[in-house]
Amino acid sequence: MRQDSHGPIGVFDSGIGGLTVLKALMARLPHERTLYLGDTARVPYGTKSGEVVTRYSLKNAEFLLERGIKLLVVACNTASAAALPALQAALPVPVLGVIAPGARTALQRTRGGGVGVIGTPGTVRSGAYQRALEAGNPKVAVKAMACPLFVPLAEEGWTTGDVPLLVAKEYLAGFARDGVDTLVLGCTHYPLLKGVIAEVVGPHVSLVDSAEATAEAVAQLLEEKGLLAPPAPVSAGAPEHAFFVTDVPERFVEVGARFLGRPIPSAEQVDLRF
Repeated sequence: MRQDSHGPIGVFDSGIGGLTVLKALMARLPHERTLYLGDTARVPYGTKSGEVVTRYSLKNAEFLLERGIKLLVVACNTASAAALPALQAALPVPVLGVIAPGARTALQRTRGGGVGVIGTPGTVRSGAYQRALEAGNPKVAVKAMACPLFVPLAEEGWTTGDVPLLVAKEYLAGFARDGVDTLVLGCTHYPLLKGVIAEVVGPHVSLVDSAEATAEAVAQLLEEKGLLAPPAPVSAGAPEHAFFVTDVPERFVEVGARFLGRPIPSAEQVDLRF
């Protein structure tokens, strides 16, 4: 398959959380077109087996590949942990997940203390971040914590104030005692709660946003392969960003705007039959 620098970047997630990755991509690579697929009919992936997640991921990738993507971003921690090797083996375009870039950035930032990882129960239980961190530095001390209430708080817009602050304190108070100096936000919902997380862990702890780390990794890979989109003339307007979902789009459009940081004009519902 011939890759074209004018082709879009494909991004998929089980739902809306991956829009924080898309937001980072749009900020880092403003000339790139994107296609985003949210598998909202089958969310969440974290409760499903690795085999099922891999099957869903391959179908998502096939859908985006048919639309001419030049690179695929797996903007889902569960799919990155379970399906990345299968996707990389099956696809004729580069494939990046969110785990390796976040782990790599954390290892670059740590000052010799421990590295913390927060994520959904499924991501923490998979050990994917722990393995990636330890592969990069076998001596690193890793503390992982599941923070399941952060997801509904982010989706309901409860990202500031007493309620999220109390929840964050309950989850994260132990990180300071354990000498953690770098904390990986290992869920695509968590950047919306970055403010309260930073308030609880304190200024001595560096927060690693896996979305931003992934966007930087995508930029580097596109440049290495000569696939960066050329700047378009001003008369051409902004690049196109298309959105697809596998269930009714109304909630995705409404809630997703908070994750993307801008309105989502529309999303097309598609049927990915197996």
